[in-house]
Amino acid sequence: MEQLPKTFSETAVSYQRGMRVNLAQFIHQAIQVAFVGLVIGMERNVLPAVAQRDFGVVPGSYFFLASFVVSFGVLKGALNFVAGNLADSLGRRPVLLAGWLAAIPLPFLIFYARNWDWIVAANVFLGLNQAFAWTMTVTSKIDITRFEERGFATGVNECAGYVAVGIGALCTGYLAARFGARHALAYFGFFTALLGLTHAFLFVKETLFWARAEHGEQHPGSPLANAAQVPTSVSGNPSAREIFVLVSFGHPTFRALCQAGIANKIADALLWALYPVFLHQRGVGVVAIGWITGIYAATWGLSQLWTGHLSDRVGRKPTIVSGLWILALGVAGSALSTGVALWILWAVLMGVGMALLYPNLIAAIADISGPSWRGKSLGTYRYWRDTGYAIGAAGLGALAQWQGEILPAFFAAAALLVLSGLWVSVAARETHPGMKRPHTL
Repeated sequence: MEQLPKTFSETAVSYQRGMRVNLAQFIHQAIQVAFVGLVIGMERNVLPAVAQRDFGVVPGSYFFLASFVVSFGVLKGALNFVAGNLADSLGRRPVLLAGWLAAIPLPFLIFYARNWDWIVAANVFLGLNQAFAWTMTVTSKIDITRFEERGFATGVNECAGYVAVGIGALCTGYLAARFGARHALAYFGFFTALLGLTHAFLFVKETLFWARAEHGEQHPGSPLANAAQVPTSVSGNPSAREIFVLVSFGHPTFRALCQAGIANKIADALLWALYPVFLHQRGVGVVAIGWITGIYAATWGLSQLWTGHLSDRVGRKPTIVSGLWILALGVAGSALSTGVALWILWAVLMGVGMALLYPNLIAAIADISGPSWRGKSLGTYRYWRDTGYAIGAAGLGALAQWQGEILPAFFAAAALLVLSGLWVSVAARETHPGMKRPHTL
């Protein structure tokens, strides 16, 4: 691997931050997250809908059905933290490439799966891919952009990823209807992973250089250091444990943002594992389910082009809180409605809610993280956020199993989102550097 620069004098001139001066690399990172989104999108429609027919899941076994999301969430959550630490020491690019290598076995395991346990095992590799590859795309974009661009930068990143999730769900729905679930997922997954790995190897550059240059600029008393609002209690060379404790428990704003991340992934676990089954039980075909879930993901993705920029103008906190509450409304509305047209309408609303909160939680974490430990702090946040997949799939799956139907899981998720928004509104402080409040974080 290329020798990493060690001092500010080595990096100040060569590694200028800003979307315009780093546009080519920014575009390559956006292409990367689109490939990552396609991989996860292929599971958003087909697998839950055909679990009974193709993989032997007993009707009504909601907890067992949701187990494939549990395995994904547990592993991805833990590996997000690992990826953040490796990114700060080894660099972003090696972690990204490792994420793509982990995606190669996934389509083969799905193709040869004899039962649902194989799908649960396959999602271990999906968790590896998502934790390493997606995490690195957003970390790299933050590295090469200025702080006043971070909302927009994370919005573009998540836009590219979740538009691709929607495209993946829609494409595999059509392919599965024509060629069968196994063939559709296997071929789509393999060629997507191969293209993602090849593109990363050929075009993606290491961006840890830019983070070290930024760290060199943040000497005490500098305008950049004063604007960043980084907690002053952090040591000069913080360990992974120190940052994990700070972000998880020790700082009220970090803590509030982490719980909001958990809540949004609990809701997304519902929409991934149980929503297609909910629709299938009401007579909706696999192609129509693909449209509904695809529109949700595509709206989520496309809307982030303006929601990330909006938070750069009005602040992170208003967008996060409103996003949580709009998402709650969409989840409850979906449960109470009938008909594809209404479900599409609620899917659009849920997508807008996700778009308001999702990139801006990442931007808020980055706002108050020092560049030398940004990978660790983002990894910690993403650990808690994606552990929400496991919490949501297990908890909501168990609730649906206990009640014998999926509807109570929708209402529980909606209530949790409302409470999460209330927590952020009360406990979190605005993190945007351009809107610093008269207090010390």
